[in-house]
Amino acid sequence: MKKIIITIDGFSSCGKSTLARQLAQKLNYVFIDSGAMYRAVTLYFLRNHINWEKKKDVEKALSEINLSFQYNDQTGRSDIYLNDENVELLVRDMLVSENVSAVSTIREVREFAVAQQQQMGKKKGIVMDGRDIGTTVFPKAELKIFVTADPAVRVERRFKELFEKNPQITIEEVKNNLEMRDYIDSNREVSPLRQAADAIVLDNSNLTRDEQLHKALHWAKEKLQQVQHV
Repeated sequence: MKKIIITIDGFSSCGKSTLARQLAQKLNYVFIDSGAMYRAVTLYFLRNHINWEKKKDVEKALSEINLSFQYNDQTGRSDIYLNDENVELLVRDMLVSENVSAVSTIREVREFAVAQQQQMGKKKGIVMDGRDIGTTVFPKAELKIFVTADPAVRVERRFKELFEKNPQITIEEVKNNLEMRDYIDSNREVSPLRQAADAIVLDNSNLTRDEQLHKALHWAKEKLQQVQHV
């Protein structure tokens, strides 16, 4: 059976990764969390005090970074590894969240990540989520989904997620962080967040995780039927 590439783009805290992960499991595809890649680069920059406004410093740092995904038997998920260290939990830290949009605007960083992502997709059979996957990384993907949700819903979701790890965090901090990331992601010079012309919009403001998965799975099966006859 022919396999396809599925891209899932959208704003922060719309549930892209959850949907992509569930969809990959249902289809027995590989899930690639592109956001985790940018977060891992950001973590490296912060740890090593890299001045990301200096091109030479960025290029040198990127030459020292190796990213990979490894399956975690305990969680049933693929974790992001930075230079052979599992940093899946560390990259979700608020400090990384506050800086990842700025780091991901850097042309060299995006080129570094996109090259790796395209390599991962050569055999197809992947589901990848991010902000420019359907527009820049895989513009010829067979199925593109653009996920959106009401801003207030996104803030509430993100707050609940972060509160479990940091009870001191306030909903105002989360709201400000999301607004900042939305602005940076949408206005960056290189590969800004935008909906691909041929993407299907999925507004999950009032959908459960199961309901949004049902919709996406239906679209995927439709597309799979089409490619088998090409």
